[in-house]
Amino acid sequence: MNTKTNENADKGNDYVYIFDTTLRDGEQSPGCSMNLKEKLQVARALDDLRVDVIEAGFPIASDGDFESVKAIGDLGLNAKICGLSRTRRGDIEAVARSLESAPNKRLHIFIATSPIHREHKLRMSQQQIIDEMTAAVAFGKQWFDDIEVTAEDAGRTEMDYLTEYFQAAIEAGANVLNVPDTVGYVTPSELQAQFQHLTDHLDKPDSVVLSAHCHDDLGLSVANSLGAIEGGARQVECTINGIGERAGNCSLEEVVMALRTRQDRFALRTGIDTTRLYPTSRLVTSVTGSRVQANKAIVGRNAFAHESGIHQDGVLKNVETYEIMRPTDVGVPENSLVLGKHSGRHAFRDRLEQLGFAVTKEKLEDLFVAFKALADRKKSVYDEDIEALVLGNEQSGPWHLDAISIHTEVENSGQSAEASVKLRYDGQAPRIFSGRGDGPVNAIVNAIRQAMSVDMHVEEFNVSAVSGGSDAQGRATVRAIIGASRYQGTGLSTDIVEAAAKAMVTIMNRHHQHQGRELDDEQRDLKAAV
Repeated sequence: MNTKTNENADKGNDYVYIFDTTLRDGEQSPGCSMNLKEKLQVARALDDLRVDVIEAGFPIASDGDFESVKAIGDLGLNAKICGLSRTRRGDIEAVARSLESAPNKRLHIFIATSPIHREHKLRMSQQQIIDEMTAAVAFGKQWFDDIEVTAEDAGRTEMDYLTEYFQAAIEAGANVLNVPDTVGYVTPSELQAQFQHLTDHLDKPDSVVLSAHCHDDLGLSVANSLGAIEGGARQVECTINGIGERAGNCSLEEVVMALRTRQDRFALRTGIDTTRLYPTSRLVTSVTGSRVQANKAIVGRNAFAHESGIHQDGVLKNVETYEIMRPTDVGVPENSLVLGKHSGRHAFRDRLEQLGFAVTKEKLEDLFVAFKALADRKKSVYDEDIEALVLGNEQSGPWHLDAISIHTEVENSGQSAEASVKLRYDGQAPRIFSGRGDGPVNAIVNAIRQAMSVDMHVEEFNVSAVSGGSDAQGRATVRAIIGASRYQGTGLSTDIVEAAAKAMVTIMNRHHQHQGRELDDEQRDLKAAV
């Protein structure tokens, strides 16, 4: 059994625990799957951000999920590591095995409680569900001192029954009671009233925490989470950039900065190092390929931009006229133009540190070589370019792009192109694959199709500049469908055709990873739970 005592009572009632589920619920966003290396990278960033709990995954769902939860638990992070489980004993045992060596861990048990789920999915009575949940908690106590219990679709569950369900969970030994708005249905005032009712009517010790888990189907997840907090919730379950199933989850950066900025209203605190919000957002964007829109609150490109002349005049006179937060509060770099081809290692290392990146001496050498190569190709290197070097140009997986060659010609019927792509698989000798198309990118896609020997449909292709200037690096984002699965990949280069090729290789590696952990129909269903 985990000997670490429950810490929920130590922080005080003015503390809101931040439970991050980017690696579990967030990864369920179509195209946002991560490989093990990427998950470990994100887990370390979340720990640097100082989240209280990292939900690392759903161990029973697949061998890949089990291994990633275990690997994250073995990192020895300060954050509590959590594994998700149904009420089944096999699920609970899988979480226990995956987190066996984790010094600070939590079991998260869920079962649905709403009438529509009871009747159509579970076909169980109210009492059967309570009995199932309490038996699961009792079974889990063999390995876990900290157990969270969720009432799936709590937002559409009868209030009296929800209260009875959570009272039984408390008596069974649960430490955290999670009230998810699983389908993003409720409004802030409704959720506030729901939590107020639970706060007033549950007979619970101070160490038991009420938790909110809100989805964004109606665009209300952050507002609903704040409503829940006003009703008594002291844990919020959220994801970086708000990624997640369907329309996504409550955005971690938004709810944290709302609590910090509106201290006058909430008088609550979190343990988050807000200066790590922007770098963590950029990391998650890089590894998932899921970009945030320019006007996204807190971390969007335009979040602190002022184009209106009236706004610019006001900001120049007093920044508080139009800014309720400073960019540096969330870790947005103050300067963008930093380095050039004559800059040395010391200046490069200092800028890395200013941007929040801690790298080993060996990694620094690799990055510096890549920086010098980039500086030779473009006049000025910006912060965004440096971030891209650190986060966005590694090819994680067995497929590696060595070189590309493009030949275009104009025919009577229009332009055509032929692409040759030199690829290595798992360290083997490189092979060249070719494809023709009506343009360079289309030709590369057809060459990649030949290499993969699969039917692939590219449904979206976007190119954006990483930084300013005509010589800026381009970020290519490709979304493709292979079979029944959707994948997203990104690539970076000063040559947009090369960037597109790198994005396609990312998709190749994501597809390879997915093939290694195909889920049966039942496991696919339970990946979408909570």
